[in-house]
Amino acid sequence: MSLDLVLLLVAVSGLALSAPLIAHITAVPALAIAFWRNAMAVGVLTPVALLRHRAALRAMNRRAVLLSVAAGALLALHFGVWLPSLGMTSVASSTALVTTTPIWTMILLRLRGRRQPAVAWAGTALAFLGVVILTGVDLSSSPRALAGDGLALAGGMAAAGYVLLGAEVRRTVATVPYTLVCYATTTAALLAACLISGASLGPYDGGAWTQLVLLTATAQLLGHSLVNRVVKSLGPSVTSTAILLETPGAALIAALWLGQLPPAASYPALAVILAGLALVIAAERGQRGGRGTARASRSA
Repeated sequence: MSLDLVLLLVAVSGLALSAPLIAHITAVPALAIAFWRNAMAVGVLTPVALLRHRAALRAMNRRAVLLSVAAGALLALHFGVWLPSLGMTSVASSTALVTTTPIWTMILLRLRGRRQPAVAWAGTALAFLGVVILTGVDLSSSPRALAGDGLALAGGMAAAGYVLLGAEVRRTVATVPYTLVCYATTTAALLAACLISGASLGPYDGGAWTQLVLLTATAQLLGHSLVNRVVKSLGPSVTSTAILLETPGAALIAALWLGQLPPAASYPALAVILAGLALVIAAERGQRGGRGTARASRSA
């Protein structure tokens, strides 16, 4: 297994801690949680970027900066629409709809002219089926629930754009400079959302701050930041499909940490998602091998 695949699994493990941690931070509004996890990450990354990546920051051209800002705006949109959806529709429905990210990623890649092999589409569908096995389908006809379903679906679309833009920027920009610009944009956008909506940004008790720091260290710095690290080499299709492992991962972590018995479907769902991810990885490697052979033929 390559180093980047190992790092991707670490990233998914960090993301999987998000739901159990957020469930415990009851004293902090959802939008404020999203703001603080990004703001704290910016606080950690800024001295690192200034001390070790100042030249790379200065070298970012206008296009790279604009794409990084756009990625940050999409990440803020992802948080801003998905978290409120959890209070409007069922958690099962919200989770299933927000994890449509790899499907939208594949569609966007196709619209950009990059044809995906049938194996990649089959792997994406199989991985998403694993999420449905775990969460079920619980769509409601009430106006509020339908609005929540729409917000969750929008969150999945925004996440796909975030991953794709990140992959584009990372072709020429190192992880830390890109991530800093992206998170800073997300922080500013979420701050505006909190001020407009009236979400309290504090004060909180010590326990809430400790949980926010832990959420930042795991889900944000280990989770999203490592996703930004590996998307350059693994590609947006593999990366977005692997993020589906967050759902069964959260269920298993809740079982170990919170003593909650995992749903019976957790283990078969995990197996189905892994099988789908394996197909997507095989398709991506096949495509890269084909492109490499074609380049070699042309150079010969």
